[in-house]
Amino acid sequence: MTLIQIDGDYGESGGQIVRTALALSTISGKPFEVVDIRKGRAEPGLKNQHLFCIKALEDLCHAKTEGAFLGSTKLSYYPGQIEGKTVSIDIGTSGSISLLLQALLIPSIFSDSKVRLKITGGTDGKWAMPFDYFNNVFLPHIKKYADIEATLIRRGYYPKGGGRVEIKVKPKKEKAKIQLTEEGALIQIKGISHASLDLQKGEVAERQARTARLILNKYNCPVKISSEYSDAFSTGSGITLWGVFAKDSEIDFDNPIIVGADSLGEKGKRAEEVGKEAANKLIEEIESKAPVDSHLADNLIPFLALYGGAMKVSKITNHTLTNIYVCEKFFGRIFEVDKTKNMISTISFINK
Repeated sequence: MTLIQIDGDYGESGGQIVRTALALSTISGKPFEVVDIRKGRAEPGLKNQHLFCIKALEDLCHAKTEGAFLGSTKLSYYPGQIEGKTVSIDIGTSGSISLLLQALLIPSIFSDSKVRLKITGGTDGKWAMPFDYFNNVFLPHIKKYADIEATLIRRGYYPKGGGRVEIKVKPKKEKAKIQLTEEGALIQIKGISHASLDLQKGEVAERQARTARLILNKYNCPVKISSEYSDAFSTGSGITLWGVFAKDSEIDFDNPIIVGADSLGEKGKRAEEVGKEAANKLIEEIESKAPVDSHLADNLIPFLALYGGAMKVSKITNHTLTNIYVCEKFFGRIFEVDKTKNMISTISFINK
């Protein structure tokens, strides 16, 4: 059997290459081999989170693998038939739940029936999409392809994790394109500021929210940022903010315009600094006049490949270009990238 050959050292040489390849291989039925996995990193090869992706897909679609062990720099993956079922995954540490979902969500959308994912791990950590961003910025853009319900049961911070999330996915047969080329008018800013229960006495969540709100009040729209605490296994905090836009004063729920930003608390970092950092990041995204923020862009690339469309992004990152590389390994040349205008569009797409 011919395997699609993927260079794991391409672009930013990150684990996203493996996660995207796993998702696209599973829905296309095309096996692949990836070499030099995370070659440029201090600890190259597969990490635990990749192994949990693979283990979950072995359950969801009876996939077969070669080279699936910790530190492996070469992986061969052979997908099977996707089944609607309940899959439980315990990452065991603060490994990111949202990164795991980059490999599992697309196959779940292409299942023959409802999929339920019960995942334990990290909900808010470095270098990964926080749960609140996943739920309030990313998910609204893809709910036209499936009824997706994401429930946060408990937050999980570094190092112990222990966060719990449940995802229910009921596939639809919708094939609408993604059309995100104009920002529109900012009509509201929302956010969630959160912290572990042991930080409640210091009003950490409230201080993060208060600082962000003061900075964002410069915009002539409602700013609503809630504060909450969780009985987490480790001390931690963070804040996720998002701006909601509309054309002609109406929200397009098929192609929502939502840009987001976040910031994570850490030891020695004042709550006010966390709130300020997230607010300034959101301002940067809003002022870019692009309807897709830099983090959302790379997560939407596989959906552009599958359903077609166009999007203007605030910044074309190496993550985005790497995801384009992986998609075109499976489906051929389907993207056109205009770096002068930060536009990404499809010249072809798969699920017509």
